[in-house]
Amino acid sequence: MIDLKLNRRHFLAGAAGAALVASMPSLGFAAAPKSGGTLRAGLSGGSTADSLDPATFAAGPIVYSMMGAVCNSLTEIDADGNAKPELAESIEPSADAKSWTFKLRKGVTFSSGKELTAKDVIASYNHHRGKDTKSGAKSLLEQIVDIRADGSHTVVFDLKDGNADFPFVTADYHLIIMQAKDDGSLDWQSGIGTGGYVLDNHEPGVRIKLKRRDDYWKEGRAWFDEVEIIHINDPTARQNSLATGEVDLIDRVDTKTVHLLKRFPGVEILEVTGTAHYTMPMFTDVAPFNNRDVRLALKHGIDREDLVRKVLRGHGSVGNDHPIGPSQRFYAKGLEQRVFDPEKAKFHLKKAGMSGLDVDLSTANAAFTGAVDTAVLFKESASKAGINVNVIREPDDGYWSNVWLKKPFCFSYWNGRPTEDWMFSLVYAKGADWNDAHWENERFNELLLKARSELDDSKRRAMYEEMQMICRDDAGTIIPMFANFIDARTQKLAHGKLASNSALDGWKFIERWWSAA
Repeated sequence: MIDLKLNRRHFLAGAAGAALVASMPSLGFAAAPKSGGTLRAGLSGGSTADSLDPATFAAGPIVYSMMGAVCNSLTEIDADGNAKPELAESIEPSADAKSWTFKLRKGVTFSSGKELTAKDVIASYNHHRGKDTKSGAKSLLEQIVDIRADGSHTVVFDLKDGNADFPFVTADYHLIIMQAKDDGSLDWQSGIGTGGYVLDNHEPGVRIKLKRRDDYWKEGRAWFDEVEIIHINDPTARQNSLATGEVDLIDRVDTKTVHLLKRFPGVEILEVTGTAHYTMPMFTDVAPFNNRDVRLALKHGIDREDLVRKVLRGHGSVGNDHPIGPSQRFYAKGLEQRVFDPEKAKFHLKKAGMSGLDVDLSTANAAFTGAVDTAVLFKESASKAGINVNVIREPDDGYWSNVWLKKPFCFSYWNGRPTEDWMFSLVYAKGADWNDAHWENERFNELLLKARSELDDSKRRAMYEEMQMICRDDAGTIIPMFANFIDARTQKLAHGKLASNSALDGWKFIERWWSAA
């Protein structure tokens, strides 16, 4: 018999990682938040291909703006890693976690003046469902059998199987709530949301401007009068813009120059440990990566310790070729750590019938700060195993639309997700839209479904640990490093405890921070 009261608390709890804030004597706190001022941020990840369509969101300024300021979701991840109701007032699971009831807050309005109803939630979710959708959240929502309204302010989700982590799913950055049209489709083109800011101007790949709403429903949030996000993909240019006062905040500080940035008066470094990791996906349905031994040779041919030391400058930890971080609840602590071993790499090449290997590797610093250096260092270490890596420097602009998911061996970057199921479902499940290695493993996919609906934590742990082992030994992705989130701000800005589920306060800095000037 399930103790629903206990399990509901358990459902809504999570471990997204403990925050560690460095070089911050005041921890960013001001005496009290106050309205006013302009927030200027220089952020990476912007592209001329950016769209207001939430189905297309990948990362960067468009997510910070739309998910973190213009719109809200049913739930949000708080600073302690918990999934908390946002547009939902309450969340109730059935005893088997196959049905979830979300009661919506009444009186919440879009910036158009229209009141939020269940119809808007259903349209927002259905936008990402169906066989023709190209949404990055499609695979996450395939578990949903039906979404239905129970009155104007209650939405019920019926799932194929139980999912103890479903409230975390509803915090995904694609799943912002926007207005429904009369025909039930989603009005994403207008960029209208229920958040504390309205979209004033959007120049894809250039800048985004926001203005504060005076009638925001959420108390104690959305303090700035105006927000301007400038797209700056080059890490040196970002840091210069902060040092010269052009902006008050930047993300993804280059680990090579953190120590220099610390010397600038009034600049503080924000560093949190979490789930962010750098990856090197290879298409497992394309030769030579369709050979498991070739994949293992490449995994043994990378010097992870060297990369953490030289690329991250110690601001992170070695990866073990699976995407679950040490801070997460079901992390496989006992799984043997893969290390640089040229002889093992040669052994696996021999098993694959090869005496050597030539591969092309596409890279750009748009993938992550230091990606080009990582490629060069990998080329050096792999050469000791008889592997010749041809490093192809790709343009930064358009990297996510022209290289990732297009080239058979490249770099990627993931902020990670609050739960094991979420991360695995998004990138490693069979048929997932963002399965960037085209990987399929029957045992892994079987465990994925079983673990999702299992309510016994000890059984879930055993399954997730086996899945991490399968990823390490079979998947088509090298995961050499887990990186700390390193951002920087001036003392003109203030904030509370930082969330660590992603960069810049869980992508919510626009509505959570305020001016200290």
